[in-house]
Amino acid sequence: MGIDQSKRNKRRKTGGRRNVHIMKRKYNLGRPAANTKIGAKRVRPVRVRFGNTKWRALRLDHGNFAWPTERRAFKTKIISAVYNATNNEYVRTNTLTKGAIVLVDAAPFRLYYW
Repeated sequence: MGIDQSKRNKRRKTGGRRNVHIMKRKYNLGRPAANTKIGAKRVRPVRVRFGNTKWRALRLDHGNFAWPTERRAFKTKIISAVYNATNNEYVRTNTLTKGAIVLVDAAPFRLYYW
């Protein structure tokens, strides 16, 4: 059994079970989560549809962070994960997800401001 993006395994609006009468298809393919950690950069290519390539980040130590009120963004070092609404364990293991609150090095922002 592979990871599937289709909604066939969900229940109906009424709460009843759905009958799965269609095989899984290649275009419904899903992949396991990357669970990107904080550490030395490690990025791997993943072959996707039509032979294109996506890059899966397994570890990252730098990122591009914005300062909206000053309309500036700087590439800076990620120090640690501070808060993650998805799961408290992600904070303990320093796992990065979309929307995670992270502690970053303030040096580039200070240089701009002063």
